[in-house]
Amino acid sequence: MAQANPMKKKKQQVGHLANFTKGIIKENPVFVFLLGMCPALAVTSTMETGIGMGLLVVFVLTLSNIVVSLIARFIPDEVRIPAYIVVIATFVTIVRMLTEAFAYDLFLPLRIFIPLIVVNCLIMSRATSYASKNNVLDSMIDGLGMAVGFGLALGLIGFVREIFSTGSITLGEYLPFGFHISIINTEMYLFNMDVFAGPAGGFLVIGILLAIFTAKGNYDKRKKEEARQAWIEQKKKEAAERKRKKAMESAGDAA
Repeated sequence: MAQANPMKKKKQQVGHLANFTKGIIKENPVFVFLLGMCPALAVTSTMETGIGMGLLVVFVLTLSNIVVSLIARFIPDEVRIPAYIVVIATFVTIVRMLTEAFAYDLFLPLRIFIPLIVVNCLIMSRATSYASKNNVLDSMIDGLGMAVGFGLALGLIGFVREIFSTGSITLGEYLPFGFHISIINTEMYLFNMDVFAGPAGGFLVIGILLAIFTAKGNYDKRKKEEARQAWIEQKKKEAAERKRKKAMESAGDAA
């Protein structure tokens, strides 16, 4: 019985890891692709509600990607989008009922936004552009990575908004942790107002974070381009040096 090639297995593992992490940093849905901005504004008044919405999206996006990958080849192009919407709506209904049953405190602030997950452009874009064209494992990893990146982005936005609006970060108020505790408690109020708890604060925080992530991305691109140019110049110098040495050897042989 032939044994699996360890190098091929290692490359597959690296590929799966890259597929997962791309949604967290390189292709973050919120800070890079600007997808799912409605919940990024609406449910991030606290870190916990942002994380809670992220967890719901993890459930819906991962399972939707799996099912879409399984059935994509059997669905005619004419009804592809409606079929995907039915799949997504099914999981959204399940997650709404589970949240209402087991995390009612989270369900209350997210209640009107959970059904909107059905039309979340992040979930539909992954179903149409990735899951429908790739195998089940890759689709599952892609959905999980994108959803985790989305949840982390919401959590970060919520963290900034909550700490500037209330001066503290509280856990256990919405998610069913079984305890209620302030993990951070400070007097850091901006103008001693609740501006960051409202829509204006959401726009402000998202704008600042987008500027930071964009600047970081541009810096990385510039450094990468500088490194590429330095490599090209080095290769040119090495080629010129080899050509010079070859010319000197030819001249010596002729003499």
